[in-house]
Parts: sequence; structure tokens; C-alpha cells
Amino acid sequence: GGYKCGEWLQSDKIWSGRLRVVSCKDRCEIRLEDPNSGELFAACFIHPGQRESSVEPALDSSRYFVLKIEDGNGKHAFIGLGFNERNEAFDFNVALSDHEKHVRRENEKETGETSDSDSHIDIHPAVNHRLKEGETIRINVKHKPSSGTSMLSAAGLSGSGKPKTLSLAPPPSGAGKIRSPLPPPPNDPVAARLASTSQGVGQRAPKENMKQTNQSTYLSQLEVCL
Repeated sequence: GGYKCGEWLQSDKIWSGRLRVVSCKDRCEIRLEDPNSGELFAACFIHPGQRESSVEPALDSSRYFVLKIEDGNGKHAFIGLGFNERNEAFDFNVALSDHEKHVRRENEKETGETSDSDSHIDIHPAVNHRLKEGETIRINVKHKPSSGTSMLSAAGLSGSGKPKTLSLAPPPSGAGKIRSPLPPPPNDPVAARLASTSQGVGQRAPKENMKQTNQSTYLSQLEVCL
């Protein structure tokens, strides 16, 4: 069902070095080389459409793979390959995918076919919608009758445009009489004292009392008018 890198022993490690992915026309070569001298340790050949049989990822880690290496004489073996960093394993997968896309594009160029995934988007030039000199646009707007009363009708204007007459009460005239204040409650000592005082003043100086009354009435009328 697949390979698990957790079952591999650290003591089974046989080599560490540099890995290169080389594209040779329609074939991809994974070369394991010495980082200093460049000597080839092993090579894995990926033929078109046979990536799954040559490179198989581990089931329990994205950093480990199983490569099918060949000696060029028909003999092959399966070895485990592991990267120290996850981004290195990601770049390894991307390099294999780029090779497959390159081979597919080259085959499509020869046959004259294009795939949906690699098709280019045809960008049309922007259309000029500006009006030419002397050109006009006619817009027909349909009249939509209102079902309810509008704000104008609520304010007293009809749909025909004629304003309705509003009946308002006339303002009170300033020449009207001012109502006298409410009489004081019965048995009020303050009201009785004020009544006795005003009565005595009225008996002694009736002219002065009348003058004060007319003056207060005139002032109260001014206050009401203002």
C-alpha cells in the first residue's frame, strides 16, 4: 500500500549529498551527486507518463520519497530519499511538475492542439463608448403612477398642481381684553391681608389707585403684544 519513512532506521543511511532535476527533452533525470566533486552516485529516470512508478511519496511525511534508480544496464533498485527542510521537498515536486508541463506544451505545439489549463486569455482592447460630435441619446422613461398619497398631497397639494386652501384660525388681536387672574382660594390669610390693604389705599387715595391700575394694565398689554 505504500512506503512509510517511520519504518526506516537511521543506521540504514548510506549517502548524503546534492540532488539535481535535469530535463532532457521528454525525459527527466533525478541525479544524486557529490556536492564537492559532482560525482554521480545514482540516477532516477522519469519517462513520459511514468512519474508515479519512478517517484513515490511516503505515506507518513511530505519530506520523504522513494526513488527507482537504474544503472543503465537494465537493473534497478528502490531507495528512500529524505529532505531536511519541507520547502526543499516542495521545490522538488514543483520541478517535476514543471517538466511535465513543458513536455505537454511541446507535444501540443507539434499536434496543433491546446489544452484548457494552458490556454491564454484573449484580452480584447477597451471599447470606446464616448459619444461622437453631434450624436445624441434618447431615453424613454415610463411614468409610474403612485398608489398612495405622496408628500405633496399630504401637504395639501393635489396632483394637478393647484394648491388647496388651508383654513387657519386668525391670530388673537392685541386690543382684546386680558383675562383677570384666577381668584384666590377662600380662607387664605395672605389674600385677606392683601384685600384689606388695597381697600384702605383705595379709600385714602382713589386717584393714585386708578393710576397704578391703568399703568399695570398697560404694561401687561405690552408684554402680551411682545
